[in-house]
Amino acid sequence: MNLKARLQELFQKTFESTPIISFAPGRINLIGEHTDYQEGFVFPAAVQFGIWVGVQKNQLPYCRLYSMDFEEEFTFDWQSFSPKKGHWSTYVMGFLAQLKQAGYPFAGFDMMIGGDIPVGAGLSSSAALSVSIGTGLSQLFGLKLTLLSISKYAQNSEHQYAGVNCGIMDPYASAFGKKDHALLLDCRSNQHQEITVNLGEYSLLLVNSNVKHSLEDSAYNQRRAACEKSVEILKAEFPEINTLRDLRNPDLNQVEKLLPASLFPKAKHVISECERVQSAADSLQSGDLKSFGKLLNASHQSLSQDYEVSCAELDFLAEKAQNFPGILGSRMMGGGFGGCTINLIETQKISDFQEKIHQLYQEEFGMKPSFISVEISEGARIVS
Repeated sequence: MNLKARLQELFQKTFESTPIISFAPGRINLIGEHTDYQEGFVFPAAVQFGIWVGVQKNQLPYCRLYSMDFEEEFTFDWQSFSPKKGHWSTYVMGFLAQLKQAGYPFAGFDMMIGGDIPVGAGLSSSAALSVSIGTGLSQLFGLKLTLLSISKYAQNSEHQYAGVNCGIMDPYASAFGKKDHALLLDCRSNQHQEITVNLGEYSLLLVNSNVKHSLEDSAYNQRRAACEKSVEILKAEFPEINTLRDLRNPDLNQVEKLLPASLFPKAKHVISECERVQSAADSLQSGDLKSFGKLLNASHQSLSQDYEVSCAELDFLAEKAQNFPGILGSRMMGGGFGGCTINLIETQKISDFQEKIHQLYQEEFGMKPSFISVEISEGARIVS
C-alpha cells in the first residue's frame, strides 16, 4: 500500500472522517548555491519524494495532529496557541499563526502528516512540510492562497517559528515545481522561468556523504556578513549595486582591486555562480549536457576553494565522480559541510559507479555513502 493510501486509511481510523490530501515535494538545486541571500539566481527542481498531509474540519475548539513518522499525537487550541520550537507541530502552528494574523477564517481541524523524503539528504523536507500544510489548509477553508503566498508563508514560518533563516528557494521550488522542468528563479523578483530538462541517457544521482559538520551555522552567518561587507565597500566604485548579483564576471578584476584578500574570494563565488546559473539554463535549453556538466564541476571548485563551504568528504566524492567515466559533472549541493553531491551520470553506469564509490569512500573515511536517484517531478497539489 502506498503512503497516500496508508495515510487515508489511518486518518479514517483515527479521526473517523475522510481527509482532503495535499502533497508537496522536496527539491534539488541543480546549480546556484549561496546566491539566494544576495538576491541572485538559483536553479531548483521538485523531486518525486515529498510530504503528504491529510486534513479535515472537526467541529471542535481544538486541532488534533498526528505524525506518522514520529507516531505521535499533538493537540492545541486553535484560538490560542504558541508554536513549540524544535517540535514537528511547530510547522503547523507557525503556518496557521500567519494565516490568522492575515485575517483568514478558521475552525478546528484534524491533520495527519506522512512523508518519504530521505532524512538528512538536504532535500528540504521542512519546506515541503510547510508547503503541504499550506496547500491543504487553503483547500479545506477555501482560502484560495496563491503558490507565491504559500511559499512566503512557509519561508516566514521557518524564520519566525523554527529559527532557520532560509531563503525563498526551498518552499518556492516545492510549490511551483513542474515535471521535467527546472525553475530558473530570480531571488530578487521572486519570479521564475521554466527550463525543460531532458537528460536522455543520463540521470541525476545524489551521493549522501552521511556527515554533517557543526560548522554550518556559524560559517553561514560569516559568509553572509562577508557578502554584505563587500557590497558596502564596492558601492564606492559601483554606486548602482544593491547586492553582488548586480556585478558580472568582467567586473571581477576591478572587484579584486577594491576588496581585501579575505573578502574577494567570497564575492567572486557569488558573482561567478550567478553567471553559471544563467549558463546552465542556456546549456539545458540547447540540450548541451557536456557544458552543463562542466558548470557543475566549476561550481564545486568555487564552493570549495573560494567560498570554503565544502569539507573533505564532499571534495573526495566530487573529485572521484568527476574522474569517473560516464559522469559529466559533480558538485556539492546545499549549504555545505556535509550532505550530498549531485551527479550527472550515464544511466547504465550507475551501478558500477555506486560499487566503486562505496568501496573508495569506506576505505577513506570508514563509513558508507548512500545513493538517491532523483526524478524531476510536479510541485504542490491536492491529490484527493
